[in-house]
Amino acid sequence: MSVIETIIDIPAEHEKNVCGQFDSYLKKIERTLHVTMIGRDGALKIIGSEQMVQKAKSVFNNLIELSKRGNAITEQNVDYALSLSFSESDSQILEIDKDIICRTINGKPVKPKTLGQKQYVDQIRKKMVVFGIGPAGTGKTYLAMAMAIQAFKNGEVGRIILTRPAIEAGEKLGFLPGDLQSKIDPYLRPLYDALYQIMGAESYLHNSEKGLIEVAPLAYMRGRTLDNAYIILDEAQNTTPAQMKMFLTRIGFGSKVIVTGDLTQKDLPNGSLSGLDMAMKILKRIDDIGFCQLTSSDVVRHPLVQKIVQAYDDYESKKKPVERKTKAIGGRKARYDD
Repeated sequence: MSVIETIIDIPAEHEKNVCGQFDSYLKKIERTLHVTMIGRDGALKIIGSEQMVQKAKSVFNNLIELSKRGNAITEQNVDYALSLSFSESDSQILEIDKDIICRTINGKPVKPKTLGQKQYVDQIRKKMVVFGIGPAGTGKTYLAMAMAIQAFKNGEVGRIILTRPAIEAGEKLGFLPGDLQSKIDPYLRPLYDALYQIMGAESYLHNSEKGLIEVAPLAYMRGRTLDNAYIILDEAQNTTPAQMKMFLTRIGFGSKVIVTGDLTQKDLPNGSLSGLDMAMKILKRIDDIGFCQLTSSDVVRHPLVQKIVQAYDDYESKKKPVERKTKAIGGRKARYDD
Protein backbone atom coordinates (compact mmCIF):
# COMPACT_ATOMS: atom_id res chain seq x y z
CA MET A 1 0.00 0.00 0.00
CA SER A 2 1.57 3.27 -1.16
CA VAL A 3 1.74 6.26 1.14
CA ILE A 4 1.06 9.68 -0.32
CA GLU A 5 0.82 13.19 1.04
CA THR A 6 -1.14 16.30 0.08
CA ILE A 7 -1.30 19.87 1.34
CA ILE A 8 -4.40 22.00 1.97
CA ASP A 9 -4.32 25.75 2.56
CA ILE A 10 -6.23 26.88 5.66
CA PRO A 11 -7.50 30.49 5.71
CA ALA A 12 -6.13 32.03 8.93
CA GLU A 13 -9.53 33.33 10.05
CA HIS A 14 -11.04 29.81 9.87
CA GLU A 15 -8.13 27.78 11.26
CA LYS A 16 -9.29 27.68 14.90
CA ASN A 17 -12.88 26.92 13.90
CA VAL A 18 -12.10 23.95 11.65
CA CYS A 19 -9.20 22.47 13.65
CA GLY A 20 -10.93 22.65 17.03
CA GLN A 21 -9.50 23.49 20.42
CA PHE A 22 -6.00 21.97 20.74
CA ASP A 23 -6.52 20.49 17.24
CA SER A 24 -9.19 18.14 18.62
CA TYR A 25 -11.01 17.89 15.26
CA LEU A 26 -7.79 17.05 13.42
CA LYS A 27 -7.06 14.29 15.94
CA LYS A 28 -10.57 12.86 15.47
CA ILE A 29 -10.11 12.78 11.66
CA GLU A 30 -6.68 11.17 12.11
CA ARG A 31 -8.04 8.42 14.38
CA THR A 32 -11.04 7.70 12.16
CA LEU A 33 -9.31 7.67 8.76
CA HIS A 34 -5.86 6.43 9.92
CA VAL A 35 -3.98 9.36 8.44
CA THR A 36 -1.44 11.82 9.83
CA MET A 37 -2.35 15.53 9.76
CA ILE A 38 0.26 18.24 10.39
CA GLY A 39 -0.83 21.87 10.53
CA ARG A 40 1.81 24.58 10.10
CA ASP A 41 1.91 28.18 8.83
CA GLY A 42 -1.62 28.22 7.39
CA ALA A 43 -1.25 24.86 5.63
CA LEU A 44 -2.28 21.33 6.50
CA LYS A 45 -0.26 18.30 5.36
CA ILE A 46 -2.15 14.98 5.18
CA ILE A 47 -0.15 11.72 4.99
CA GLY A 48 -1.57 8.22 4.50
CA SER A 49 -2.97 5.78 1.95
CA GLU A 50 -4.34 7.40 -1.20
CA GLN A 51 -7.98 6.48 -0.45
CA MET A 52 -7.89 7.76 3.14
CA VAL A 53 -5.99 10.92 2.23
CA GLN A 54 -8.67 11.77 -0.33
CA LYS A 55 -11.40 11.19 2.26
CA ALA A 56 -9.61 13.34 4.83
CA LYS A 57 -9.04 16.07 2.27
CA SER A 58 -12.72 16.06 1.29
CA VAL A 59 -13.89 16.12 4.93
CA PHE A 60 -11.58 19.01 5.80
CA ASN A 61 -12.48 21.02 2.70
CA ASN A 62 -16.17 20.61 3.59
CA LEU A 63 -15.51 21.87 7.12
CA ILE A 64 -13.67 24.90 5.73
CA GLU A 65 -16.60 25.67 3.40
CA LEU A 66 -19.08 25.35 6.29
CA SER A 67 -16.92 27.73 8.32
CA LYS A 68 -16.83 30.23 5.42
CA ARG A 69 -20.63 30.22 5.44
CA GLY A 70 -20.60 31.42 9.03
CA ASN A 71 -21.11 28.09 10.83
CA ALA A 72 -19.45 27.42 14.18
CA ILE A 73 -17.94 23.97 13.58
CA THR A 74 -18.91 21.48 16.28
CA GLU A 75 -17.88 17.91 17.04
CA GLN A 76 -21.23 16.83 15.59
CA ASN A 77 -20.32 18.48 12.25
CA VAL A 78 -17.00 16.61 12.20
CA ASP A 79 -18.63 13.28 13.11
CA TYR A 80 -21.29 13.66 10.44
CA ALA A 81 -18.82 14.73 7.75
CA LEU A 82 -16.74 11.64 8.58
CA SER A 83 -19.75 9.31 8.46
CA LEU A 84 -20.78 10.70 5.05
CA SER A 85 -17.25 10.21 3.72
CA PHE A 86 -17.68 6.43 4.12
CA SER A 87 -20.96 6.46 2.16
CA GLU A 88 -19.40 8.40 -0.75
CA SER A 89 -21.90 11.22 -0.20
CA ASP A 90 -19.71 13.66 1.72
CA SER A 91 -20.48 16.58 -0.63
CA GLN A 92 -24.13 16.45 0.47
CA ILE A 93 -23.25 18.10 3.77
CA LEU A 94 -22.81 21.36 1.84
CA GLU A 95 -26.15 20.90 0.03
CA ILE A 96 -27.91 20.38 3.37
CA ASP A 97 -26.31 23.55 4.74
CA LYS A 98 -27.85 25.68 1.95
CA ASP A 99 -31.41 24.98 3.13
CA ILE A 100 -32.15 27.83 5.58
CA ILE A 101 -35.70 27.52 6.95
CA CYS A 102 -35.75 30.74 8.97
CA ARG A 103 -33.71 32.71 11.48
CA THR A 104 -34.07 32.87 15.24
CA ILE A 105 -34.78 36.11 17.09
CA ASN A 106 -30.97 36.47 17.43
CA GLY A 107 -30.40 36.06 13.69
CA LYS A 108 -29.06 32.50 13.89
CA PRO A 109 -30.09 30.43 10.84
CA VAL A 110 -32.29 27.38 11.46
CA LYS A 111 -31.51 24.63 8.96
CA PRO A 112 -31.34 20.85 8.73
CA LYS A 113 -27.97 19.40 9.73
CA THR A 114 -28.24 15.79 8.54
CA LEU A 115 -29.62 13.96 5.50
CA GLY A 116 -32.47 12.61 7.65
CA GLN A 117 -33.42 16.10 8.79
CA LYS A 118 -33.24 17.37 5.20
CA GLN A 119 -35.62 14.61 4.07
CA TYR A 120 -37.94 15.49 6.98
CA VAL A 121 -38.05 19.18 5.97
CA ASP A 122 -38.61 18.26 2.29
CA GLN A 123 -41.49 15.97 3.28
CA ILE A 124 -43.09 18.79 5.28
CA ARG A 125 -42.91 21.05 2.21
CA LYS A 126 -44.50 18.45 -0.07
CA LYS A 127 -47.09 16.63 2.06
CA MET A 128 -50.21 17.78 3.87
CA VAL A 129 -49.60 15.47 6.85
CA VAL A 130 -46.13 14.37 7.96
CA PHE A 131 -45.13 11.99 10.75
CA GLY A 132 -41.62 12.68 12.09
CA ILE A 133 -40.51 9.67 14.11
CA GLY A 134 -37.15 9.36 15.84
CA PRO A 135 -35.17 9.48 19.08
CA ALA A 136 -34.54 12.49 21.29
CA GLY A 137 -32.29 15.19 19.87
CA THR A 138 -33.08 14.64 16.18
CA GLY A 139 -34.78 18.05 15.84
CA LYS A 140 -38.27 16.69 15.13
CA THR A 141 -40.15 19.35 17.09
CA TYR A 142 -37.71 22.22 16.58
CA LEU A 143 -37.66 21.91 12.77
CA ALA A 144 -41.45 21.52 12.69
CA MET A 145 -41.78 24.71 14.76
CA ALA A 146 -39.39 26.55 12.46
CA MET A 147 -41.40 25.48 9.39
CA ALA A 148 -44.66 26.53 11.07
CA ILE A 149 -43.36 29.96 12.11
CA GLN A 150 -41.93 30.65 8.64
CA ALA A 151 -45.22 29.65 6.98
CA PHE A 152 -47.07 31.94 9.41
CA LYS A 153 -44.73 34.87 8.68
CA ASN A 154 -45.12 34.31 4.92
CA GLY A 155 -48.92 34.37 5.21
CA GLU A 156 -49.27 30.75 4.03
CA VAL A 157 -51.41 29.98 7.10
CA GLY A 158 -53.45 32.20 9.39
CA ARG A 159 -52.47 30.63 12.71
CA ILE A 160 -50.28 28.08 14.45
CA ILE A 161 -51.68 25.44 16.80
CA LEU A 162 -49.30 23.44 18.96
CA THR A 163 -50.52 20.55 21.06
CA ARG A 164 -49.31 17.52 22.96
CA PRO A 165 -50.91 14.99 25.33
CA ALA A 166 -50.69 16.09 28.99
CA ILE A 167 -49.18 12.93 30.44
CA GLU A 168 -46.51 12.56 33.12
CA ALA A 169 -43.16 11.05 32.18
CA GLY A 170 -43.25 7.97 34.37
CA GLU A 171 -43.94 9.73 37.67
CA LYS A 172 -46.99 11.07 39.48
CA LEU A 173 -46.84 14.81 40.04
CA GLY A 174 -50.07 15.01 42.03
CA PHE A 175 -52.24 18.10 41.89
CA LEU A 176 -50.45 21.16 40.50
CA PRO A 177 -51.16 24.61 41.95
CA GLY A 178 -52.73 27.56 40.15
CA ASP A 179 -55.41 28.04 37.50
CA LEU A 180 -55.98 25.72 34.53
CA GLN A 181 -53.29 27.40 32.39
CA SER A 182 -50.73 27.07 35.21
CA LYS A 183 -51.57 23.36 35.55
CA ILE A 184 -51.01 22.52 31.87
CA ASP A 185 -48.03 24.82 31.18
CA PRO A 186 -45.39 22.38 32.54
CA TYR A 187 -46.45 19.79 29.97
CA LEU A 188 -46.19 22.32 27.12
CA ARG A 189 -42.90 23.94 28.19
CA PRO A 190 -40.80 22.38 25.37
CA LEU A 191 -43.11 24.01 22.83
CA TYR A 192 -42.81 27.40 24.53
CA ASP A 193 -39.01 27.08 24.60
CA ALA A 194 -38.83 26.58 20.83
CA LEU A 195 -41.32 29.41 20.21
CA TYR A 196 -39.36 31.88 22.34
CA GLN A 197 -36.05 30.97 20.70
CA ILE A 198 -37.27 31.26 17.11
CA MET A 199 -39.98 33.93 17.36
CA GLY A 200 -39.13 35.79 20.56
CA ALA A 201 -41.28 36.12 23.68
CA GLU A 202 -42.78 39.49 22.71
CA SER A 203 -43.89 38.38 19.25
CA TYR A 204 -45.32 35.14 20.67
CA LEU A 205 -47.32 36.95 23.38
CA HIS A 206 -48.62 39.51 20.87
CA ASN A 207 -49.86 36.80 18.46
CA SER A 208 -51.08 34.60 21.30
CA GLU A 209 -53.31 37.39 22.62
CA LYS A 210 -54.85 37.68 19.16
CA GLY A 211 -55.49 33.93 19.10
CA LEU A 212 -53.12 33.47 16.15
CA ILE A 213 -50.78 31.16 18.07
CA GLU A 214 -52.26 28.59 20.38
CA VAL A 215 -50.47 26.15 22.68
CA ALA A 216 -52.90 23.70 24.24
CA PRO A 217 -53.18 20.11 25.51
CA LEU A 218 -54.53 17.54 23.08
CA ALA A 219 -57.79 17.15 25.03
CA TYR A 220 -58.76 20.69 23.90
CA MET A 221 -58.84 19.64 20.23
CA ARG A 222 -62.05 17.62 20.41
CA GLY A 223 -64.99 19.07 18.51
CA ARG A 224 -62.93 21.61 16.56
CA THR A 225 -62.30 22.01 12.82
CA LEU A 226 -58.93 23.62 12.16
CA ASP A 227 -58.87 25.52 8.86
CA ASN A 228 -55.94 27.52 7.43
CA ALA A 229 -53.64 26.47 10.26
CA TYR A 230 -50.24 24.89 10.85
CA ILE A 231 -50.88 22.18 13.45
CA ILE A 232 -48.14 20.33 15.32
CA LEU A 233 -48.80 17.36 17.58
CA ASP A 234 -45.75 16.69 19.75
CA GLU A 235 -45.01 13.56 21.83
CA ALA A 236 -47.52 11.59 19.75
CA GLN A 237 -46.26 8.27 21.15
CA ASN A 238 -48.25 9.14 24.28
CA THR A 239 -51.60 9.37 22.50
CA THR A 240 -54.17 6.60 22.59
CA PRO A 241 -55.56 5.32 19.26
CA ALA A 242 -58.82 7.21 19.97
CA GLN A 243 -56.94 10.46 20.64
CA MET A 244 -54.88 10.11 17.46
CA LYS A 245 -57.99 9.51 15.35
CA MET A 246 -59.69 12.49 17.01
CA PHE A 247 -56.70 14.72 16.27
CA LEU A 248 -56.27 13.68 12.63
CA THR A 249 -59.95 14.25 11.90
CA ARG A 250 -59.68 17.91 13.06
CA ILE A 251 -57.84 18.88 9.85
CA GLY A 252 -59.63 21.54 7.80
CA PHE A 253 -59.01 23.22 4.44
CA GLY A 254 -55.67 24.96 3.92
CA SER A 255 -54.08 23.29 6.93
CA LYS A 256 -50.83 21.37 7.32
CA VAL A 257 -50.19 18.84 10.09
CA ILE A 258 -46.94 17.56 11.59
CA VAL A 259 -46.98 14.70 14.08
CA THR A 260 -43.77 14.04 16.01
CA GLY A 261 -42.95 11.19 18.35
CA ASP A 262 -40.34 8.82 19.74
CA LEU A 263 -41.53 5.22 19.82
CA THR A 264 -38.90 4.33 22.45
CA GLN A 265 -40.15 6.83 25.05
CA LYS A 266 -43.78 5.96 25.75
CA ASP A 267 -45.30 7.08 29.06
CA LEU A 268 -48.63 5.28 28.59
CA PRO A 269 -49.73 2.69 31.17
CA ASN A 270 -48.28 -0.77 30.65
CA GLY A 271 -50.13 -2.73 27.99
CA SER A 272 -51.68 0.38 26.39
CA LEU A 273 -51.50 0.69 22.61
CA SER A 274 -49.94 3.89 21.29
CA GLY A 275 -51.95 5.92 18.79
CA LEU A 276 -48.73 6.63 16.90
CA ASP A 277 -48.02 2.92 16.41
CA MET A 278 -51.51 2.33 15.08
CA ALA A 279 -51.50 5.39 12.82
CA MET A 280 -48.24 4.28 11.19
CA LYS A 281 -49.81 0.92 10.30
CA ILE A 282 -53.18 2.27 9.13
CA LEU A 283 -52.09 5.36 7.16
CA LYS A 284 -48.86 4.25 5.49
CA ARG A 285 -50.49 3.77 2.05
CA ILE A 286 -52.18 7.19 1.81
CA ASP A 287 -50.33 9.31 -0.75
CA ASP A 288 -50.57 12.73 0.87
CA ILE A 289 -49.28 11.48 4.22
CA GLY A 290 -45.50 11.31 4.63
CA PHE A 291 -43.49 9.28 7.15
CA CYS A 292 -39.92 10.25 8.01
CA GLN A 293 -37.86 7.92 10.21
CA LEU A 294 -34.97 9.71 11.91
CA THR A 295 -32.21 7.68 13.59
CA SER A 296 -29.36 8.10 16.07
CA SER A 297 -27.19 9.44 13.22
CA ASP A 298 -29.55 12.44 13.03
CA VAL A 299 -29.05 13.43 16.68
CA VAL A 300 -27.74 17.00 16.83
CA ARG A 301 -27.42 17.48 20.58
CA HIS A 302 -24.22 16.80 22.51
CA PRO A 303 -22.31 13.86 20.92
CA LEU A 304 -22.87 11.88 24.13
CA VAL A 305 -26.64 11.91 23.42
CA GLN A 306 -26.00 10.12 20.13
CA LYS A 307 -23.99 7.44 21.96
CA ILE A 308 -26.72 7.05 24.60
CA VAL A 309 -29.43 6.64 21.93
CA GLN A 310 -27.31 4.09 20.05
CA ALA A 311 -26.59 2.14 23.25
CA TYR A 312 -30.31 1.89 24.04
CA ASP A 313 -31.07 0.83 20.43
CA ASP A 314 -28.43 -1.90 20.64
CA TYR A 315 -29.80 -3.11 23.99
CA GLU A 316 -33.37 -3.27 22.66
CA SER A 317 -32.30 -5.14 19.51
CA LYS A 318 -30.51 -7.75 21.65
CA LYS A 319 -33.47 -8.07 24.00
CA LYS A 320 -36.08 -8.84 21.32
CA PRO A 321 -34.65 -12.22 20.19
CA VAL A 322 -34.57 -13.32 23.86
CA GLU A 323 -38.25 -12.31 24.27
CA ARG A 324 -39.24 -14.28 21.15
CA LYS A 325 -37.32 -17.34 22.39
CA THR A 326 -39.04 -17.09 25.80
CA LYS A 327 -42.50 -17.12 24.20
CA ALA A 328 -41.54 -20.12 22.07
CA ILE A 329 -40.59 -22.25 25.10
CA GLY A 330 -43.72 -21.69 27.09
CA GLY A 331 -44.00 -18.04 28.06
CA ARG A 332 -41.58 -18.05 31.00
CA LYS A 333 -40.18 -14.62 31.85
CA ALA A 334 -36.80 -13.85 30.36
CA ARG A 335 -33.86 -12.82 32.50
CA TYR A 336 -31.64 -10.06 31.16
CA ASP A 337 -28.08 -9.75 32.31
CA ASP A 338 -26.61 -6.25 31.90
